[in-house]
Amino acid sequence: MWTPRAIAVLIGFLVVVPLAQAQLAKPPEPKAQDATKAPDPKAQDSKAQDSKAQDSKPQDSKAPAAKTPAAKADDFRVEDVASLADSPIAQLKPKTIVFADHPPENLVDPGTGFMRYEDWAKARPLEQKFLGLYPGYVEPNADLVVDGVKKRFKEKLHMYVGSARFVLSRPPESLDLARLITLPFVEQIDPAIKHRVITAGEVTATQDPKVIYNQNPTRRWCEGRPTVLCVRSHYALEGRFPLGIQLANKIRDSAKPVAPYLDFESEFTLRSPAEVEQSGLTKLTALDTPSIGAIEQNIFYVNQVMQFGKLVAVFQQFPNDPGKTVVTVFMALGIESNVLDKRKEFALVPVLRNLVPAQVLAGKSSFNTGSSLSAGLPVYARSSVKAIAGLIERQ
Repeated sequence: MWTPRAIAVLIGFLVVVPLAQAQLAKPPEPKAQDATKAPDPKAQDSKAQDSKAQDSKPQDSKAPAAKTPAAKADDFRVEDVASLADSPIAQLKPKTIVFADHPPENLVDPGTGFMRYEDWAKARPLEQKFLGLYPGYVEPNADLVVDGVKKRFKEKLHMYVGSARFVLSRPPESLDLARLITLPFVEQIDPAIKHRVITAGEVTATQDPKVIYNQNPTRRWCEGRPTVLCVRSHYALEGRFPLGIQLANKIRDSAKPVAPYLDFESEFTLRSPAEVEQSGLTKLTALDTPSIGAIEQNIFYVNQVMQFGKLVAVFQQFPNDPGKTVVTVFMALGIESNVLDKRKEFALVPVLRNLVPAQVLAGKSSFNTGSSLSAGLPVYARSSVKAIAGLIERQ
């Protein structure tokens, strides 16, 4: 497990980077060419050949313009709303995603900007029921057997929860939801995250209480479902993060260095129309129309910062129009509270005084970058839903 100081350092490297850059020696200024000296013909020929060689190279497949079809997700735009209930279905505009992730003030922990798990569960029991990691999941507080010894595992959590809705201009029966439970689809949601298919036998299994608690009590992850895909995902932190981590590892008091990446494991599965109806999942969408099913992602292992994650997308017929489909998406992330409760600790460290973990996760730090996880949870969630909407629209 990460020590509190290690977690603080992981976030703190964001502000350490500028100090590192200041310490790096600047490259020497190029000398101006003597105007009286004639240019070297051989040098000019060499440069011309290099230029031609560069032109003859195939375009890098990692260039932004050619990443994946997910880049076209900008066809959809995001419109922030207080809640999905504030946007009647009939008023949903084409190519528009209504998105809500700002809970009312009485649910927000003022010290972190996120909801405490217990407050969220009490105020939104339907979300707690359907967006928990597995049926009956609650905030960790249980006796676990670790290495043959019974230990008490207690982990306070804060929640980030986002919900979104958009309309597809095609009938529900034209959609093949099973095609969404494939590696090519998952890879296009966020090209910055790399995925590899794993089996149930390859799932991370350690004596870490966090890992033990996240095991599904009803079945093994990656098994026992008609349609299931399990992946191990790797996200290399972007921007100036690598240099910051390099410096952080020099000052932290642990033999285990901080990794410049996030690793997590997920199960993707398909819920049938019968499962959606029997479970009452449409109560969460508050739409009383037939459903063709739902896709679900359960993030059951994360190497740091988070305890679990969940994404559910429910597909239903548009009210009074069988030629359209309504998609409602929910995303929930359980953040370890001890990561967020670092305000006082950071205030004591001059170099970290203007940056606390909650600001980074909320995307309110000047060091947030890009549109993936390095941008903060709100930006990442919106980018993911936009990509999903665009991919499904073009299916």
